[in-house]
Amino acid sequence: MRAVPFGESDSPACERVADSWPARVGNLEPRVTAVQSRGVAAWGDPPIVARCGKAPLGPTEDPCIDINGVDWVATVLDDGGTMFTTYGRTPAVEVLVPADYETAPLWLPAFTDAASAIDQTLGRCSAVTD
Repeated sequence: MRAVPFGESDSPACERVADSWPARVGNLEPRVTAVQSRGVAAWGDPPIVARCGKAPLGPTEDPCIDINGVDWVATVLDDGGTMFTTYGRTPAVEVLVPADYETAPLWLPAFTDAASAIDQTLGRCSAVTD
């Protein structure tokens, strides 16, 4: 996985997201992160990492999926992992799922409450994938 600086991870919006991070992601327990920000959290080993504070996505050719009313854009990474980024929310929330975990989208429902802490005001990703 790649490291990305997240300048807004301690913003008021990301504090609201952090208040709703899941206690567990599936059967994975939370773990300590190297980043000292409530806007960054991780579960399991290898870790599934969630981060708030990313710039919102623009139009993309990457697939979009709706999970419980949250639009996520899926980007396959060079290492075989998947990066899921909320669409239409600012700041965006990113969930990095390592290749070790099969069926990566099945982990996303755990992040519905956290991602929903930021209103979807910038449109739906279905508008860019039609």
